[in-house]
Amino acid sequence: MTDVDVYALAPRFAKYLRVTDVVDGLDAVGRADLTLLDTAIRPRWMGMKFWGPAVTMRVVPSNQRMPVLSREEARRSHSMWAEMGGFGASLDEHIKPGCVIVTSTGGARETGWWGSNNSMDMQARGAVGIVTEGQCRDTDEVVMQQTPVACAGIGRPIIPGRVQLVDVQVPVGCGGVLVRPNDIVGCDWDGVVVVPYEVAEEVLAIAALIAIDDKKSRRRLYEKLGKELDQTVDWEAAAEYYKDIL
Repeated sequence: MTDVDVYALAPRFAKYLRVTDVVDGLDAVGRADLTLLDTAIRPRWMGMKFWGPAVTMRVVPSNQRMPVLSREEARRSHSMWAEMGGFGASLDEHIKPGCVIVTSTGGARETGWWGSNNSMDMQARGAVGIVTEGQCRDTDEVVMQQTPVACAGIGRPIIPGRVQLVDVQVPVGCGGVLVRPNDIVGCDWDGVVVVPYEVAEEVLAIAALIAIDDKKSRRRLYEKLGKELDQTVDWEAAAEYYKDIL
């Protein structure tokens, strides 16, 4: 692990950078498309943006089913699944303010591991984003709540009898990309990218330069077209913010 404080560094990506600026920075340090999650993994709602150090979880398909349940048992199916060994690890002690939870699903079939309730619980504990190569359910509510979930699709079924959580805070493959605890994960409408922690400082500096140049160029075009200026072309503010690393 590097000596870089990734929890201090990650918000600097979020301030003025787009995923595409950071992708260009990753190209410059030789990481290129190695860090781009599958394009199927999308934010659930327009305007979602987050950057944070990864907290990883490894979920795998189950080889056992839940029994037929009574009405009362159906209300406690998750606790019954825990008793059956379905939750072999816990995220609780690893969630920190500013983190991004990254979920590897091992090719599991349709399962809504994340939904409107548990994802908002992670947000309430300080997570700024959730990324999964699986599905999210209750998506009407996820969108309405503005809960920051990026996923590969919409799912309907719940966890018990379908998938098991077997490990946390280990390197995982998610969307075809290696994600390790404390790698910096970013998301906006263009998709999800991972910045390996050992190159994060250099990628930040390069991406900042690229973003500032882009804002300058687009400012000139705004003025030529008579468009009202907005924060996306405020290159002076970005240059001032990043002046200590440029």
